[in-house]
Amino acid sequence: MSDLQAIADRVEIEALRGEFSDAAMMRDRARLASLFTPDGVLRMPNIPVELAGQEEIRAGGERLQDQWEFFVQNTHPGTIQLDGDTATGRAYMQELARTCDGRQGLNYAIYHDRYQRTPDGWKFTERVYEVRYLDTSPLAGSAPRPAGAPADPPAGNMPPAEGRR
Repeated sequence: MSDLQAIADRVEIEALRGEFSDAAMMRDRARLASLFTPDGVLRMPNIPVELAGQEEIRAGGERLQDQWEFFVQNTHPGTIQLDGDTATGRAYMQELARTCDGRQGLNYAIYHDRYQRTPDGWKFTERVYEVRYLDTSPLAGSAPRPAGAPADPPAGNMPPAEGRR
């Protein structure tokens, strides 16, 4: 493999990892699922969830996102080891979330990845999510509301979370 090809592969894999976070943040589950090979697997043992295949990844992601009031995911570069048309790597995550039932927290995690070069570019064959730090203390902030929406009521006077995302 040429040095230029290795550089191009690393850039494409890093873009794939960024695309994953963007699809998660934008709630675009079809796009997120398309980042996996047809038989790709997303494993999140801490939740616990295991989703196999693009359709299951899309549907499972929709079930998870329906539980969020808000979710923010930041991807930080990790390692990439190239081996021809396959590769392995890690991406480091920082996430903030609050679910509609009031669970909330900040975590730091690692995705342990396997990648495959396809005719459509690099795809995930496997992502395994490992939480390294979890803080479930109440978050001090809140998600902004659309223009014209009423402000959040004072703490303790919260209406049921049904229908909020």
